[in-house]
Amino acid sequence: MLRSGMATPLLLSRRFAPLFWCQFFAAFNDNFLKTSLVFLILFGADVTPGEAEVLITLAGAVFIAPYFFLSGLGGELADRFDKARVAQWVKFVEIFVAVLALYGYMHKSVAVMFVALGLFGVIAALFGPIKYGILPDHQPPEKLPAANALIEGATFIAILTGTIVGGMAAHQGGPRVFGVLVIGFALSCWLSALRIPPSGEGAPHLTITRNIARSTVAMLRHLRADPRLWWGALVTSWFWLVGIVVLSLLPPLIKTLIGGNEDTVTAYLALFSVAVGIGSGLAAMLARGRIVLRITFFGALLLGVFACDLGLATFGEIASSAGQTPAQVFSTALGIRVAIDLAGLAIAGGLFIVPAFAAVQAWSDKDYRARTVAAVNVLNAAFMTGGTVLVALLQHLGATLPMLFAGIGVATFIVASLIGRTMPSSS
Repeated sequence: MLRSGMATPLLLSRRFAPLFWCQFFAAFNDNFLKTSLVFLILFGADVTPGEAEVLITLAGAVFIAPYFFLSGLGGELADRFDKARVAQWVKFVEIFVAVLALYGYMHKSVAVMFVALGLFGVIAALFGPIKYGILPDHQPPEKLPAANALIEGATFIAILTGTIVGGMAAHQGGPRVFGVLVIGFALSCWLSALRIPPSGEGAPHLTITRNIARSTVAMLRHLRADPRLWWGALVTSWFWLVGIVVLSLLPPLIKTLIGGNEDTVTAYLALFSVAVGIGSGLAAMLARGRIVLRITFFGALLLGVFACDLGLATFGEIASSAGQTPAQVFSTALGIRVAIDLAGLAIAGGLFIVPAFAAVQAWSDKDYRARTVAAVNVLNAAFMTGGTVLVALLQHLGATLPMLFAGIGVATFIVASLIGRTMPSSS
């Protein structure tokens, strides 16, 4: 993914490796639980295909919504206290949420699993400002693109592994396998957090605001006051909006229009996740230790091209037969074209996000960095939650999956034009 000269020192460094594995295990568990819920809705729950599509889309919103409400608190906690210590406490609580998820899985309760997924979202919202805010504390500016590429790539590889294992647990495993994995990875996440080196208190005299809404508004105002940071926040928000919508639309697309079975859905999700990792690594290689925002612009153009083609490729398609294996689907021209479009879209996403987020980190003041990341997360969450709710509404009104993918592509072309016109200096 990255040149060995860039990746090896980071992955072996005490100032990076524990954080890397902590966020990897966390992302695995988040997506393992989410995928288990998606497969339960798609293949195990007594719902119509239309209801299933809406529930799957809303599952993404349930996980993301806490970012909007709690990122402000997470940012203040991360700036006020040592980020490593906060991470350790947050990840300790995750162990008990994993136990609740096991209870829901044992009883095949969609409602309980939705609750557990929402609580995982709460933990992720509190951990987000730590994960990205601590990187500049432990890494010099020239290593931020590579460190971010590794984090982003590993996040989507975690999505891959969590998706694959979640799909397997849904129809081949059982409560025992599910419990060992969801609780085991929560424990691994906490143990990794214990190894994260102290970062010190960024703002030791900061008073935690009890009014969560007030602290969130204050951080957004601070973000808005800096044109470069606001630009970076909007750009990264578009990436996460597109990402969550694509990941929510992909399983029903493969099942209903391609005719794939559970393994086929997993194969396409795996392809998408690996391709995002490749795109993230490619962005770091092209940057060569610099922040090059032209890469983000180029990624936006490619993202629009592949999203539009995916909509065109599947427009008017009806699966000839259901329950097809990956080998059967990939033997068709449509299956190959969809795979190419998804891989291209994912690679473009990696090129899009890495330079933009590295710029946000580099431009942030040290004593306000975690709160800056928290404000960015709030904006990300607002885009993602609004996007998923809008897509669910459009689906309810009759919008087809190809129409939605084509709409993403057209909208991204507009975003690319705005990026090209407003791009600040990379330095």
